[in-house]
Amino acid sequence: MGEMQHAASLSRLSSDELHALLQEERDQSGVVYDPRLPELRTNPYPFFHTLRDLDPVHWSPLLAAWLLTRYHDVQTFLRQANLSKDFRNARRSLLGSTGMIAPAPGLPTLLRLDPPDHTRLRSLVSKAFTPRAVEAMRPRIQTMTHDLLNGVKSGAPFDLIRELANPLPVMVIAEMLGVSAGDREQFKVWSTDLALGSDVSSSDDMHARRSAAQEQLLAYFQRVLQARRHQPRDDLLSALLAAEEEGERLTEAELLGTCMLLLVAGNETTTNLIGNGMLALLRHPDQLQLLQREPTWMTQAIEELLRYDSPVQMIQRLVTTETEVGGKCITPGTMVIILIGAVNRDPDVFPNPDVLDITRNDANHVSFGYGIHYCLGAPLARVEASIAIATLLRRFPHVQLMTESPVWRHSSVFRGLEALPLLLQS
Repeated sequence: MGEMQHAASLSRLSSDELHALLQEERDQSGVVYDPRLPELRTNPYPFFHTLRDLDPVHWSPLLAAWLLTRYHDVQTFLRQANLSKDFRNARRSLLGSTGMIAPAPGLPTLLRLDPPDHTRLRSLVSKAFTPRAVEAMRPRIQTMTHDLLNGVKSGAPFDLIRELANPLPVMVIAEMLGVSAGDREQFKVWSTDLALGSDVSSSDDMHARRSAAQEQLLAYFQRVLQARRHQPRDDLLSALLAAEEEGERLTEAELLGTCMLLLVAGNETTTNLIGNGMLALLRHPDQLQLLQREPTWMTQAIEELLRYDSPVQMIQRLVTTETEVGGKCITPGTMVIILIGAVNRDPDVFPNPDVLDITRNDANHVSFGYGIHYCLGAPLARVEASIAIATLLRRFPHVQLMTESPVWRHSSVFRGLEALPLLLQS
């Protein structure tokens, strides 16, 4: 990282520096993207429409990056070969050379590798996440969901995030990795700290928590990997170690980076999908009732919930050669941020984009990315969310939202709720 490691926190800029950057942005385009604003956490979509209308390929001096908001621009852009996920050679950026959502600074992961290393590593890990492999896990995920709901009493207060959306994904990925049941609660704490500390608007305290979580998690995985080398089990860690021993050149650093990536990506996106999805359904009772009457709509409903309020709101690429997007010239070494929430509500592709419609016959959202870096765990996230939501609605068909203003997590990258208080009645 060396000289290219930059601050990943806007809090480290002085008020005069921030004001100057925001004024420059306003003068250039008439619109400013400031990820610190609370309204962008509560409901970013009106702003995304404004940004797309006024300046769809938008330069942010604050982030030293271009922001893309139109679907067809993004699709064209991500098809290009002159893009990189290795951000060490990026020009000055408040995103830092490690990237916004990379969970293991300094370690090679699928999020920061280019071919051929990306291709090799993905081929080793992907076997555990094929649709067929994930379908084989369905009974176990169903059992875990029932176990989490067994202690819930009809008519009692219920926090969907704390009692279902948080624990279920970490239970699933921890079991896949071979982590002992007693360590899973700590796993969720580490995962949350790693994710929140990587945001562009994170505080210094969040960065400190992220560093501590990374250190502790690395030490944990080093111990587990050492144990698996001596005594393999039927889990993903043992399978990755076996691949390494068969000459696939999976290094210790790649093993550790992959473990940390699977933990964070396997938790954050699914937790947010379950929480955001249930909130959207409860705010659209006609769609909730339709899903309860016709559970066969669940597959399409999950795609619409992903489009409507994406669990991840940003992905990024580094441009390696001069390229043009939407009439704007992007020079080599420049970062490009794709605002997923804006792209998924582009009216040129999704008619009535602000309307939740679980019968929408269109799964072309970009919530899981696009191209060679398409989210490896997408099949698992879909299955977990569909089982969680379907089981909750089946066991407690009368669900009531207990607040009109749920608290959103402090993040511009991940979109998810701190809590979602519900009243469940059977």
